[in-house]
Amino acid sequence: MRYYPINLDINNRDCLVVGGGQVGTRKVIGLLKCGAMVSVVSPNATERIIQLKAQKKILWHKRSYQSSDMQNRFLVIGATDNELLNHQIHNDAQNQKVLCNIADRPEICNFILPAVVQQGDLVITVSTNGKSPAFAKRLRKELQQTYGKEYERFLELMGVIRKKLLNEAHEPEAHKPLFEALIDGDLVTAIKNNDIKTIDRLLNNVLGEGFTYDDLMLER
Repeated sequence: MRYYPINLDINNRDCLVVGGGQVGTRKVIGLLKCGAMVSVVSPNATERIIQLKAQKKILWHKRSYQSSDMQNRFLVIGATDNELLNHQIHNDAQNQKVLCNIADRPEICNFILPAVVQQGDLVITVSTNGKSPAFAKRLRKELQQTYGKEYERFLELMGVIRKKLLNEAHEPEAHKPLFEALIDGDLVTAIKNNDIKTIDRLLNNVLGEGFTYDDLMLER
C-alpha cells in the first residue's frame, strides 16, 4: 500500500489552489467545507470562484502562479492542464515541505484525494491508489445509497448518549457493550423509519429509564 490513510485537519490552515477552472473550483469548495483558509492563483476563474471572492470567503490572485505563492502554505492543490506548471508546483512544494496534490497526476503528488461519502459525522472514503478514479466514484455512489441521512441522526444520538454517560462518571470501557446493544438492536433502521416508539423502547431496555429520543436530541 503506497498511501498512508489519514483524516487531515485543515481547519484555519492556509491552503493554495493553483487553477481557477472547474476542477480548481471543486477543490476550493472541498477545502472550504473543511474550514480551510483558501487562496486561488489563476489568470482566469469560474463564476463560482469570482462569487466566493466577492463574498470574502477566499482570496483570488488574478495572475499566473509564482514560486513565492508557496511560502507559508500548509497544503497546495494544482488544478491546471499545464504539465510544466504542474511540475513546478510539485517541485516548489517539495522545497517548502508543503503537502501537494496535482489533480489527475498521482505520480507527482504526496497525497491523493479519495472519493468521499459524508452523512454528518460519518465520513467514508474510497481510494484506488490513483489507479481508477472512475471506479472509486462508482463505489461512492453505491455507498451513498447504503448509508443515508439516518446515519447522520444515528451518530448525533450516539454522541449525545456517550457524553451523557461520561458525565455520569461511567468508565469509558463500560460503555462498549451498551453501544453494541444499541447497534445490534437495529437502532439505525428505527431512526430511518422515524419510529420513535421503537427507539425509546430500545433506549430504555439498554440504558434504563429516563432516556428518550426527543429529550436526547434536544441536548445536541
